[in-house]
Amino acid sequence: MTIAALNSNPAPAILPGSGGIRGALSDLFWRRPKFLLFLMLLPPVLWLGIVYIGSLFALLAQSFFSIDEFSGLINRQFTLKTYGDLFQAANLDIILRTVTMAALVTLASAIVAFPIAYYAARYARGRWKALFYLGVMLPLWSSYLVKIYAWKLILAKEGILTWLLAKLNLLWLLDAWLSLPIVGGNSLSVSFTGTFIVFVYVWLPFMILPVQAALERVPSNLVEASSDLGASPGQTFRNVLFPLALPGIVAGSIFTFSLTLGDYIIPQIIGTSRLFIGQAVYSQQGTAGNIPLAAAFTVVPIVIMGFYLWGAKRMGAFDAL
Repeated sequence: MTIAALNSNPAPAILPGSGGIRGALSDLFWRRPKFLLFLMLLPPVLWLGIVYIGSLFALLAQSFFSIDEFSGLINRQFTLKTYGDLFQAANLDIILRTVTMAALVTLASAIVAFPIAYYAARYARGRWKALFYLGVMLPLWSSYLVKIYAWKLILAKEGILTWLLAKLNLLWLLDAWLSLPIVGGNSLSVSFTGTFIVFVYVWLPFMILPVQAALERVPSNLVEASSDLGASPGQTFRNVLFPLALPGIVAGSIFTFSLTLGDYIIPQIIGTSRLFIGQAVYSQQGTAGNIPLAAAFTVVPIVIMGFYLWGAKRMGAFDAL
């Protein structure tokens, strides 16, 4: 076929419509891309707005009701009495205990995660970086309950940790620690120390990855310039590395702090009989039947995380997520 023959039957600049309902819809979506975007976003927005946020607001609305102390029935009249019950000594102790544990877990996770993340960001290359990501992500692939019960066996009085300390003649140190008030107990598996260890282990990957991402964005010439100007390693860390890695640390703390605030399984399996917020919500709603108080307890971590996220945003933490 010659070029002249090709030029004699040129293709039309605009193809005709395909016809039918399918063609009409295709033309409509092509002319109105925003309408197509609206239809694509409608199902997930409805799911998020009705099923998730709607059920959450329905629960929070219960916090403005109260429970009749004589009949045990819910009095559906607007009142702030249930929120006043949160300031009773027993309930306030639960809140302070949970917030303190969340803060300690976040601090310990940051201390443990920083050197791991620094090595991965500055020195790991190729295969070693792949092994780093595999090592960090591998615990997340296993069952949550399996990990907790495995730690239950490790921390038990007859567990491998007690056996190892006995072999090293350090059992006296463990006994001395367990004899301390608040943090101690009959064994590590029924103590706040054991709860703290498991919390740090479970949430540590959520701290390592944001810190590693923040450290990778630190130009290496800044560290070299600090050394050339005579700064010691400690001064370089305080004045260069830590300020630039702080958004990543705050981003990781969003996960460790919030997940510790709301978790009830770890304190239920490993810990003492003293409740955390998650356990209080479960017991008040399930066992005691005091749904308004359970709903009021759920407001506490929401309010705390609201202020926490506001401060984290001001520190640039969302840029490191």
